[in-house]
Amino acid sequence: MTQNPHQHVPPPNQPPGSQPTQQRPHPGRGQYPGSGPQANPQQPLPGGPQRIPGVPPEQSRPVPSRIASVEGERVRETSAGGVSGYFAIVGGVILLILALLLAVVGLIMTVAQAAVGVILIALAIVMFIASMFMFKGCTSVAPGNAVVLQLYGKYVGTVRQSGLRFVNPFYSKIQVSTRIRNHETSTLKVNDLDGNPIEIGAVVVWQVQDTAQALFEVDDFEEFVAIQAETAVRHIANSYAYDSSDPNRMSLRDNADEITSKLSNEVAARVAAAGVTIIESRITQLAYAAEIARAMLQRQQATAVVAARQLIVEGAVGMVETAIEQIEGRGIVKLGHLERSDLVANLMIVLCGDQAAQPTISTTRNQESKN
Repeated sequence: MTQNPHQHVPPPNQPPGSQPTQQRPHPGRGQYPGSGPQANPQQPLPGGPQRIPGVPPEQSRPVPSRIASVEGERVRETSAGGVSGYFAIVGGVILLILALLLAVVGLIMTVAQAAVGVILIALAIVMFIASMFMFKGCTSVAPGNAVVLQLYGKYVGTVRQSGLRFVNPFYSKIQVSTRIRNHETSTLKVNDLDGNPIEIGAVVVWQVQDTAQALFEVDDFEEFVAIQAETAVRHIANSYAYDSSDPNRMSLRDNADEITSKLSNEVAARVAAAGVTIIESRITQLAYAAEIARAMLQRQQATAVVAARQLIVEGAVGMVETAIEQIEGRGIVKLGHLERSDLVANLMIVLCGDQAAQPTISTTRNQESKN
């Protein structure tokens, strides 16, 4: 019997008529170059910009994620209140006094050649060391400060209770201020959305919220806050125009409250990795750069003149319309087309002119009426 080469022959352990089993490649051993979980081009990188799900990439704007450690968020603040340090102080003083008494008694007995004297001296030394450990374990925490505890490099906890506290004498202690602080950026020279050079400065009010993050997630949290605040101010200045004539377009000068709110949100997102919270931020200085200040002042003056002229013309037209309606309504005089045109022209000149109008008397129509 001739066997069809294209006919599937089940393996010995598979019963006839069953469906063939397909071999699936192992997740990390794809048959194609670049296959596997580490080569997925659609998987976003950690810490990179995320897109809105369900929206095409060309229609969605990337949402910047906040700054985070490359190795992930690891250290978070935990409470390590300890016990009251006053009991430790009292115990240390008592041990120190007993150690001195035992040392004196031990010296006397040693001079008297008594074997108990050596034991008393050794006991005095132990008590003295114990009292020193009790003194070393006491730490004072001032209001508005916190003490971060470490045991041979490992984070143990944070003491926030103010007063005298007693902790493990082997802990190393780092004082961290949790008071509200101000950071004033220097006067930055950047370009706004229209490309005009401007000078901008801001004040950021911040406070340490998580002491563990502030010490262990960044190198120097004060310098980190300063640099990120200046970066956020530059980004905000580049995102909006200094001044805009379009009412639907936000500008740095006309929308100060909205701009400062966006500035606070951006600074908060940037410094969240350092365990810092932003209380408020305000723009303290905003002006055109010196090289274009004169030209921009002239442009502002011209814009103001045009707006004032437009308002004057709108008011003059309304006044002329009201005057003609009242003259004709009261029957003071009947105005023809020519008289109405002359009245409109004269009133517009008087109302829209920069200088006072000089009245002139025309006798042409009087002579024509006599003839």
